[in-house]
Amino acid sequence: MGASTRLVGVGVGPGDPELVTVKAVRRMREADVVLVPVMALDEPGRAEATVREHVADSAIERVVFALNDRNGRSERRVRAWEEAARTVVRHFEQGARTVAFATIGDPNVYSTFSYLAQTVRELAPEAGIETVAGITAMQDLASRSGSVLVEGGEPLTLLPVTGGVDRLRRALATDATVVAYKFGRFAPDVVSALRESGRLEDAVYGARLGLDKEEIVPVAKLEDGTLPYLSTLIAPARRSERGGKL
Repeated sequence: MGASTRLVGVGVGPGDPELVTVKAVRRMREADVVLVPVMALDEPGRAEATVREHVADSAIERVVFALNDRNGRSERRVRAWEEAARTVVRHFEQGARTVAFATIGDPNVYSTFSYLAQTVRELAPEAGIETVAGITAMQDLASRSGSVLVEGGEPLTLLPVTGGVDRLRRALATDATVVAYKFGRFAPDVVSALRESGRLEDAVYGARLGLDKEEIVPVAKLEDGTLPYLSTLIAPARRSERGGKL
């Protein structure tokens, strides 16, 4: 294992295999092994399903991550990061020069890859770390729903709603377009926050983008109940006239 070993975090988009970049496909095919995060070794994950459309099955290996853990920096999560990092180092020790790690969306946006990369740096500081950008869920939802994310001088606020809606309420009170991730279990509170801010009518929700059972609906038409964990919300900035934000 030397300086020529490399861990590459590859963004494979929100789920639609056609939204994987040419560079992402090339880097995964060039890698000695492509690791995919799963919740259990006997359960395929979303990233894996996308990768299998482009990479030979023999090159893919599952690594367990606590993808559904909502307890912060839990012991289970830390253990998963360390075990996955040891898997990367084991492949280096067995002669692999490049190990790719496929992640939904982009490896630098709320991705498990950042924790894996930090741990690999500790175990194998001589190994190089790279990332390949991927299309994010907010970009895909904007495209599929016809929602313009930002115009002119508008800011964009992206936040996860994993611990409640307080930060979301504060963001909705600004002039920014607001994008919220992972708000499924707080859906009723999110709808209330949008209504209170006067931004309910223009907001759109999406889940399972590009996959079977895809959901894209106005938030105002959402039925009561819990939504999928990987839910995305876009609440566009208020706009009164064409080019008014220039």
